[in-house]
Amino acid sequence: MGHAGAAAAAVRYLRSAGTPAPVEALPRPELRCVGEDERAPVDQAEFRRVLGNFATGVTVITAPAADDENGPAGFACQSFSSLSLDPPLVAFMVGRTSTTWPRIARAGVFCVNVLGAGQGELCRGFAVSGADKFAGVAYDAAPVSGSPRLAGTLAWIDCTIHAVHTGGDHLIVVGRVDALGTGTAPARSPLLFHKGRFL
Repeated sequence: MGHAGAAAAAVRYLRSAGTPAPVEALPRPELRCVGEDERAPVDQAEFRRVLGNFATGVTVITAPAADDENGPAGFACQSFSSLSLDPPLVAFMVGRTSTTWPRIARAGVFCVNVLGAGQGELCRGFAVSGADKFAGVAYDAAPVSGSPRLAGTLAWIDCTIHAVHTGGDHLIVVGRVDALGTGTAPARSPLLFHKGRFL
C-alpha cells in the first residue's frame, strides 16, 4: 500500500468512525542535553555501518536568498520523508552544525527536489561546503516559496517551515506542503544511496 496509501486509509477510517472529540495532545517533553552517563554503548562507526544497509532516496533542499544574502541556499539531504496527509506535511533532518540550515531557517520556506538516477554529480555539488553550489545548475522558482526548483528532477515539493524539533545532533524540520508536482523526468528511476554509494 505504501506510506501515502496507509495514511489515506487511516484518515478515512478516523473520519468514518466519527470520533466524538479531538484527542488531547500530550505535553511536550522538556528539552535537555543528554548526559555522558546516558549515552547508549553504540560505536558510531558501527552505527553508520549497520544503518548504511537501509537504502534511501536523495534530495536537494533549497531556499531563496534572504534579503541580506547574495544567492539561494541548498544542501544534499537523504533524510527526507513524507509525514502527514492531512494536513500535508513532510520532514527532513539536518545537522545542527550545518552552515546552510540557518539560511533556510531565515527564509522560512524551502523546496525539496527529488533526484533521479544519473544525478549523483548534482548531489555531490550540493554536499560540499563553502562553494557556489548553484554555479552551472539550471533551475526556476517554485510557485509559492520562490525556492530554486532544480531542472531534471523527478519531483518537487514547495513548503513553508511548520515546526523544528531537536533530535540529538540533528534538527527535525517539518514543512507544510504548499505546492508540489513531478519534474521534467518523472519516468526516470530514483537516485538511491546505499552503503556509502549511489545506486
